[in-house]
Order: sequence, then structure tokens, then C-alpha cells
Amino acid sequence: MQSGYTCQSCLKRLSRISGAKPFARPARANPVYTTTRKRYYHQINGKFKALATQQRRTAATAESLNHRVTRNAPGDLKSAAPFGVEEAIRNPERVLLQPSNLFHSFSNSPSPVIRRRAAFMKSHAYCPHPDHRQTRIVTSPHDPEGRKTTKSIHPPAHVNFECPDCGLPVYCSEKHWMDDYEHHTEICDTLRQANEDDHDLHSGRFFPEFEYPGPQIEEILPNMTNWDTYLYTREYNAINEDRSMRQATRLLTYPMTIASVIHELSPYNIRAGGRLTTEGLKSLSALRYSLHPPRSGSGLGIEGLRPTPPAVRIFILGARAESSLPRQVWVQLEYLFHRCPLHLIFIGPESMTNRDDEFPLPERTATNPFGGIVEDRISNYMKITTFVEYYHTMHKANYFQPFDPYFDCFVLFHPGLGHPASAHEWEETLPHLLETKVPIISTGYTDWDMQRDKQWVEEKMAGEVDLLMEAGENRFRSLRWDLNDLDPGDISAGNWGVWAFRGKRYETTMKDGVISV
Repeated sequence: MQSGYTCQSCLKRLSRISGAKPFARPARANPVYTTTRKRYYHQINGKFKALATQQRRTAATAESLNHRVTRNAPGDLKSAAPFGVEEAIRNPERVLLQPSNLFHSFSNSPSPVIRRRAAFMKSHAYCPHPDHRQTRIVTSPHDPEGRKTTKSIHPPAHVNFECPDCGLPVYCSEKHWMDDYEHHTEICDTLRQANEDDHDLHSGRFFPEFEYPGPQIEEILPNMTNWDTYLYTREYNAINEDRSMRQATRLLTYPMTIASVIHELSPYNIRAGGRLTTEGLKSLSALRYSLHPPRSGSGLGIEGLRPTPPAVRIFILGARAESSLPRQVWVQLEYLFHRCPLHLIFIGPESMTNRDDEFPLPERTATNPFGGIVEDRISNYMKITTFVEYYHTMHKANYFQPFDPYFDCFVLFHPGLGHPASAHEWEETLPHLLETKVPIISTGYTDWDMQRDKQWVEEKMAGEVDLLMEAGENRFRSLRWDLNDLDPGDISAGNWGVWAFRGKRYETTMKDGVISV
């Protein structure tokens, strides 16, 4: 199969979908859902070509396919060329890695990008063996550093020995690996799966899972119970392998997490176990009224003139890699809301990381005081604007006011509200968010990460927060497990959990002829 058909934009964005994150609970991968419909191909000149609307794309810039972009990562790792992209363009008949040959140790990988990741791990990650002294303050009960005590006699040491079962540098020596093998087996299978998924992205194979369907007629309703029912009812290409499903959901988790909460066919409800609260139903009902407008009987003539409502604004704060996802991924969100214009607004100091060649930052002028980058030709009903700025700075300038619960909502992907390294950045922003009284959707890498954010919000704004949706596992989380290059034993899934809240509303009532709150 020819790699030239694969959307290289999807491939290179996979390297940007995560930022710095708290330490995750090691866990094994859960079973995934796959569709059962068969792929349909034409055979032309003896070569199989998938039926899809996407055209051949070439990589404009070569970047790392799977390095997790963090604040501490060196620049050469953020912009490294994906193994096989240029080779596949020059020689599209060549498949670099076969599905049966995806497992390689990181240091001996055929991909130079993964070999550089191995070198980065060995230079920055520390051995988790309890004989070593701690290298950081433990903030999570699931942090492997918590196993180290004050009685540890050995100084910290960088990882150097690669486990032969998972292929990752996880311990400083073979002796420590063997001594702590029982603990390592808890995550070894999951690390091996992540290893093979990384090499799969560099294999040069054809990726049909990165081709997306167009719009459907309004009468065909999507089933948003889980990934399987959604992909089937939206008529995606059949995904019959678990690995392909993991790669596809790693990108689609961002638009689908938003849609699963705000859509009228959301799987979350106020019934027992539905996780939606009464206040959540009130807020989301207002938003859904605008997202699913009734047919107004408008036409081309004078009699058919109808007022056009404003676009629904979705503010994505603290944006990192999600702001650089291929636009055809975000367009899938628009296809779920017919006749409703959407305006995605990415805000954050890292929202344009590694994208200077793609979109040079404009000068800040009187007409564009915050240097917003506007993409208004994505589709007829979607517009994207990106700001490299903190939200509280723009809020103080009244740049987005007024806010309307019928047309606005906020989304925070892995914000780290309660993480010691990032809490101070949100401390000034949070009161302004609650002041708007519009829904705020937040996700987390793990259950611990999500619960810590929730607890921090409740402590900082005690009595001023209404819970809209209880914290729990996201039905549209990424099915792929990601590695933290600063700690290979720290594994997590993108958007694992989701919850929602807003600023507390006070109802005005009449008592003895006097207005009281």
C-alpha cells in the first residue's frame, strides 16, 4: 500500500497532542471497540486504492510523529523529521515496517526519531527503583517516586537499561530491573503496546483511519453511545484492527469530547448513572437550543428572510497541541450540528508552538490588539481564531464580552488546574471564567489528575461553583496510551476523564414585596 495517500497532516500533528502533565496511574489498556463493516476498495492497475475524498498530501514540514511536546523538551526533538515520510514520498512502493515487525527497542529502532527519544529519556528520566533517593516532591499516591524513602542509600540515576519485553529504558541497570521486575510487570504490556503504536506511525504504511467522512443529511442521526456506534453511524471507513482504532481516536478525541457533552444526543443525562446534574441540564439545554436550531422556513425570496443567529463560540483555553490538529479533524465537530455556525477560539501562550512556519504571528495593531490568527475559510459553518495570550488578560480588556449561556462555552483540555507546576497560572483566570456563568468543560489524563483539578476548584472558589457534570471516565477518550519521555513509567490516555462546572447562579425571588437574592 502506498504511503503517499496518507494525510501527512494527521501524522505530524500526533506529536503535538500532549503537553506537560501530572503523573498517571499505571494501568493496562482497556478493550477497544471496532466496527465490523468491510472496507470497499477499487482495484486499479493491480494496486488497491481506498475510496475517499482526501487527495494526496505531502509533508510540508518534517516533524516528530510521537514525541510529546513539553516545556522542557529540546527544540531538535520537537522538529525532528518522521522516519519514512520523505522516503515514502520518493519511493511510495516502500513500506518501512510490516505489521508483524513493529516491536523494536527504542535505542535500536529503525526510526532516527525514536532513537533520539531514547537518548532523551536516558538523559532526563530517573530510575524508579526504591533504592534511589527521591528526585521530586511526591504529589500523587500513584507517583512511583513515593516508593522511595529517606532510607534510600543510592543517589538518583538516569535510566539506561531497556526492558527486553517492552523495549523502553526503564531502569538504571539490569540488576535493578530484575530486582523490581514484579512491579514493572504491572505496566510492561501497556508500554509494549505504546512502543508498537509509535513504530506503527513511522512504518510508512497506508493509514485509512485518517480519512474522514463528509457531511450527512440532517435526518441521519449519529449514535453517540461510544466510539463504535459513532464511527458506524457517521459512516467512517471500517476500522477492523485495534491498533488502527487507537491511532484514529487519538485525534478524534478532542472534537468528540466536546460534542459528547453539548450535543442533544449526548450519552450523559440526568438519569441514574448519567452523571449530568440538574444545573447541568439547565446550562446545556440553553446551549443545545442554539446548536440545534429549528427549521425556520427561510428561503431566497423576501418572504423567506429570517434573522441569522450569531455563531456559537467555543473557547479552548490553555490550548497546546489541540490548536494544531488538522482542520478536517475539527470539521467533524461542525458536521454534528446542522445549520449552526461554530467559532472555535484557541487561547494560550503555547497555542502556536512549532507553527511559526505555518502561520507567522501577525503584528498587534489597533484593529487586532492581541494578534489573533483568523482561519475563516475552513468550511461554510466553522471559523477558527488563535490567540497567543493568557485568557485573563483578554478578559480584563473586555475583548469577548458580553457572554451568553445560549452561545458560549469554555473547554479546558488537560489544564492541570491543581498541579503544583501550573496552578498559579490558573489562579487569576478561574474567577473570570466563573464570572461569565457559562458552562466550563474540563478533561484529565487520569482519574487522579481530574479529581485533583476538581478539588482545587472547589477549594479556591468555595460556594461559587455549580457542578454541571460529575467527574468520570470519558466515553470518547483516546484509546491509545501515551508515554512521558521524562518518566517512561508514567503512562496516560488523552482526555481520559471529563467533568463540567460553571459559576454559581443566584435566583432572584419576591418576599413580602421586596426583591431578595
